[in-house]
Amino acid sequence: MKFKKITAVIMAALVIASFSGCGSGKGGDDTSSEPVKLLDTSDMFSSRDIESGYDESECTVIKLSGTKASVKGEGASVKNSTVTIQTEGTYLISGSLDDGSIVIDADIGDKIRLILDGVSINSSNGAAINVRQADKVFITLAKGSENVLANTADSKITDDVDAVIFSKDDLTINGEGKLTVTANAGHAVVSKDDLVISGGTYAITSQKKALDANDSIRIAGGSFTIDSGTDALHAENDDAAKGYIYIADGTFSITAGTDGMDASGVIQIDNGTFDIKTGGGSANASTKKGGERNGDWGNWGGRGRKQSGSESEKAAATALSAASNNAKSASAAKSGGSSTESSSAKALKSDSSVAINNGTLNIDSSDDAIHSDNQATVSGGSIQISSGDDGIHAGSSLRISGGTVRIVKSYEGLEGMTVDISGGDVSVVASDDGINAAGGNDQSSMNDRPGQNQFASQDGVYIRISGGKVSVSSSGDGIDSNGDVTVSGGEIYVSGSSDNGNAALDFNGEATITGGTFIAAGMSGMAQNFGSSSTQGAMMVNVESQQGGSEITLKSSSGKTLASFTPEKAYNNIVISTPDVKKGSTYTVTAGSSSTSVQMDSLIYGSGGGMGGFGGRGQMNGGAPGGNAPGGRKGGRRG
Repeated sequence: MKFKKITAVIMAALVIASFSGCGSGKGGDDTSSEPVKLLDTSDMFSSRDIESGYDESECTVIKLSGTKASVKGEGASVKNSTVTIQTEGTYLISGSLDDGSIVIDADIGDKIRLILDGVSINSSNGAAINVRQADKVFITLAKGSENVLANTADSKITDDVDAVIFSKDDLTINGEGKLTVTANAGHAVVSKDDLVISGGTYAITSQKKALDANDSIRIAGGSFTIDSGTDALHAENDDAAKGYIYIADGTFSITAGTDGMDASGVIQIDNGTFDIKTGGGSANASTKKGGERNGDWGNWGGRGRKQSGSESEKAAATALSAASNNAKSASAAKSGGSSTESSSAKALKSDSSVAINNGTLNIDSSDDAIHSDNQATVSGGSIQISSGDDGIHAGSSLRISGGTVRIVKSYEGLEGMTVDISGGDVSVVASDDGINAAGGNDQSSMNDRPGQNQFASQDGVYIRISGGKVSVSSSGDGIDSNGDVTVSGGEIYVSGSSDNGNAALDFNGEATITGGTFIAAGMSGMAQNFGSSSTQGAMMVNVESQQGGSEITLKSSSGKTLASFTPEKAYNNIVISTPDVKKGSTYTVTAGSSSTSVQMDSLIYGSGGGMGGFGGRGQMNGGAPGGNAPGGRKGGRRG
């Protein structure tokens, strides 16, 4: 909710990060007025990344047997229960090691291919598969095979080797078999360069991260069931052209203690099916019922968290502070930051940008569902969100141009410095603001908003709706901008708060409507109307108090129904605009059983109450000081 008062503030300049393009990454300068630069996917996957066939006659054959192994062919040697591969080639591996490993220590230009055909390796001394040196390693899961790799809880984990599958060089996993990876200590799969997965079925359980890469994670397909103590997918690099996550297709069932996907670079999803649950889900929200701050919220990370019965939601909701601090320290150590940086439990989180072009996403997140420190776009697909904090948050620009977005639970639904909706079907349920354009950092999840975060009108901050269908049900402001609101098309329906401290339409700059259908119902205390710069007629009407479920209809003088909407919550104020509302005509607005006749003597009829009754930008062309509280974001990259 926004406290309606004018607060003098001095606002630091907002610097929007940019990233440069390269053959495998992003391109162009990035500003809030430009579209997100998508990844260049033309050479994302090589033919060898995809190829899963092999000729057994050309393979060196390695057979594992308990505490020993045998080699038939060239390029590999055995010492005790360690198999070392030193020469470029293809290696067909089967059998099991009770406590051992496959080590690749080849020349820097060598390409090594491992065919896993019914392999089971347990390791207490580092990784089950350890790539010390090669140009690139391919792990192919033989068709129909089941393979199991694991380490022990007391496995020797070091900074040099901290995963069940660990590679210092490029790593590709493909094929038509199944791979189960259990990291009882450390991470499941780590590549210090690129990690590519193009097929296979995966069951991954990890004490820390499931999939981790320095340069990129690229997934062309496959089926993934992931249960990670910290991030499920994590890519991080100081080079702005790297540290990205690209998913072309696949099926993902992700349960993560912290973030579902976390990238310093771009996160781009072109297709796939995703079920993502983070931090115990939205049941572990930032605020409890009634607005009380949830003291457990923010204590994410680590598989050492308390268990309560068999419900995973309770496990994260009662997370141990020690486990959270461990996650913070580990993250800070990797990024060179301090241990005061906080962990987070977002479904998709990027320092750069998030682009969803297609796919089906079902998200249940304790923290923001989709979060970008810079830009976020949705151009297609189907997204359903239940969030304990923001539904979709962008530090600079948020754009929705297509697809279906259903935010069924959130603190704030859509938030960005600028919010553009030009297409798609968008519905938002929020316990605070539905759609919020706010400069500065975001601390919207916190219930103790400091007074210094109250802003007057901010240049460059806006909400702009030019197409699509938008439905908002909010307990705070419905559509709320620290700057301007512009509506030029689409259908917009707002069921605002049922208290007088919020408005269905709230802005600090100017609100203009030139097209589209707009109906907003709320309370009259802070109500605002569109302003005199509008070219389409708009009316603000106070009506008798109505309960939720009382239909609103707008009819012409001839009795033709021009628009209708049924708000979910109580209201006594309505703002309506459609292309049929013309100056000089008379209309009837019906709310429940109450009807009001409106004579449009001017293009804008009625102005809101605002502070002291000076209202919105209606006939009086006055400026209501309806303030917004964008708040400060949670601080630091890792937060």
